[in-house]
Amino acid sequence: MSSKKFGKPLISGLFLVDKPKDYASHDIIILTRKALHVKKIGHSGTLDPMASGLLLLLVGRDATKQQDYFLKQTKTYDAVLELGRETDTWDAYGEETQTAPIPPFTLQDVQQATQTLTGEVEQPIPFFSAKKIGGERMYDLARNGHEIERRYNTVRILQWSNIKLLPNNQIAFTLTCSCGTYVRSMGWMLAQKLGTTGHICALRRTRIGDLDVKDAFDGALIKDSTPGTIYSRFIPVPQNRPEPQAHEN
Repeated sequence: MSSKKFGKPLISGLFLVDKPKDYASHDIIILTRKALHVKKIGHSGTLDPMASGLLLLLVGRDATKQQDYFLKQTKTYDAVLELGRETDTWDAYGEETQTAPIPPFTLQDVQQATQTLTGEVEQPIPFFSAKKIGGERMYDLARNGHEIERRYNTVRILQWSNIKLLPNNQIAFTLTCSCGTYVRSMGWMLAQKLGTTGHICALRRTRIGDLDVKDAFDGALIKDSTPGTIYSRFIPVPQNRPEPQAHEN
């Protein structure tokens, strides 16, 4: 190991982390840098502090040079949508902005609504997101009270599955989608399709491409882990990866 504070990683590879709720993704990256004494670590997409689940870190040159490939992979999330109450962030960490009555609906109604939100979907980008406008993050502009014009991006929703009606006006679902998808936005859009409003109250990423959170290292344990313990959990960098399909861009 280098005697400097930061050096080159001993091993290049993929480090799968199960990010705990209430940790920022950048917190996990910082903890991993300190544990490995490595300066540069890439990732394949961050998670909001409210969300838990799979965070893919890319350590070493062989891994980081494939960052674009992993950024384009499809992602799978387990989520819970609470109907009738909207927040400014479209998740449970935001401030309530409005409420709306909830019309009667059935599981079949929800399934039919999700079918209209499958395929190529133009989704609204949450005001409280890391998307940049003129070099500034949207969440910084929103927190400072700036008026922001609603912006949209086109994503591909591959599948809604495991849809369940829960108590307290909640709907559980699994969403498989392209990169760039905001599950918060899709939850809000689903609520609109059902004639009400809502916000995501639970979110967990379970897969990135063919990588599964069940194989991930508990992010809460990184701080007290040795470099050897972390390196032992690395997955070798795949070689000669096929390009992701166009719908995953």
